[in-house]
Amino acid sequence: MATTIRKTAYFSMQTLNRAGQGAGLLNGLVKHGVNLLAFTGFPDAGRAQVDFIPDDAAKFTRAARKLGLKVSKRKTVFWVRGTDRPGAVGAICDKLAKARINMVAMDAVSAGGGRYGAIFWVKPKDVAKASRVLGAR
Repeated sequence: MATTIRKTAYFSMQTLNRAGQGAGLLNGLVKHGVNLLAFTGFPDAGRAQVDFIPDDAAKFTRAARKLGLKVSKRKTVFWVRGTDRPGAVGAICDKLAKARINMVAMDAVSAGGGRYGAIFWVKPKDVAKASRVLGAR
């Protein structure tokens, strides 16, 4: 599998940093048929920030509205899939560095079966340039 990099939508929100908060959010979305490409969360000033990367942004926003979730406006994230190998993520970072684009954050994981996936963010002003540099669609 060749590495593919795609620009896609993500939404974030603040929530309580308590056991079960993430499960409640995810279960609510499942009930509305929302499939997530990725989900990430981390503590933020006594609360938690969660980021949703839906397969279908329109379906996600409808479900979020019905569930009363106060999510951010649509933002852009890069979603990566490919064959796992030494340096796979490093190659992406290197291309961005050579183009003088700062990566804001990245989450990457081996998916098993020789595959890996990652999500990463750049500043909004750099999205178009990063897309060109990486050949993201």
